[in-house]
Amino acid sequence: MDWWVLVVAGVFGGILNSVAGGGSFITFPALMFVGIPPIMANATNTFAVSAGYISGAYGFRHDIAKQPEVVLPIVLLSLLGGALGAILLLNISDQLFAQAIPWLLLFATFLFVAGDKLSQHLAQYQGARILLALMLVLVSAYGGFFNACLGIVVLSYLVVAKYTDINQMNGLKLLVSSCVSLSAIVIFFWQGVIEWLPGLAVLVGSVIGGYIAARVSRQINPSYVRNFVTLSSVGMTLYFFVDVYA
Repeated sequence: MDWWVLVVAGVFGGILNSVAGGGSFITFPALMFVGIPPIMANATNTFAVSAGYISGAYGFRHDIAKQPEVVLPIVLLSLLGGALGAILLLNISDQLFAQAIPWLLLFATFLFVAGDKLSQHLAQYQGARILLALMLVLVSAYGGFFNACLGIVVLSYLVVAKYTDINQMNGLKLLVSSCVSLSAIVIFFWQGVIEWLPGLAVLVGSVIGGYIAARVSRQINPSYVRNFVTLSSVGMTLYFFVDVYA
């Protein structure tokens, strides 16, 4: 039964990640539901969603290469931030991380709901290169610490960094997410905190979901999907607040 739960969660997560983002709102709680401790569930979820990031980045490789001079700095800063976030995650207790989960989900939900408006306001401010580099490290550290809503956070950063080509932005978003996940996975593997078989179950489901989304996404009203992600994220956030603090 647990394996079916994980595969089905992976399918829905893969569909959401491909169409609107927010798939970790489904896959991360599913890993905890089958009994995996919070930190290991978070590490396993990072592994499970990494294949989608990497394949997506490959699909946007020509858009990513439009500004070849920015690719290497973005890769290096993303790898650094992802590793820092993973190290931070592994240096807190399961209890402390469990207490932080509702707040992290609340933050991710807020970004998903208000991300577009927030990006428009932030885009009005022009930061120096050093500030933008620091922001990218912090964004990547968030992803290494807690993968949920990483794509939305990265897109917000890219708007602030004055990117306007949506295909290039999606490509760079997936490149950053891939680097963050890979560096975090190395740290998690080294510390032995990934549950590989449950992670593979979610990964298989997410690949299936991504394929389904590619076939039917044009027939689905994007607002319906976005509303579903919003409702599910709010529901998960409320559930974890009650579970942790009630």
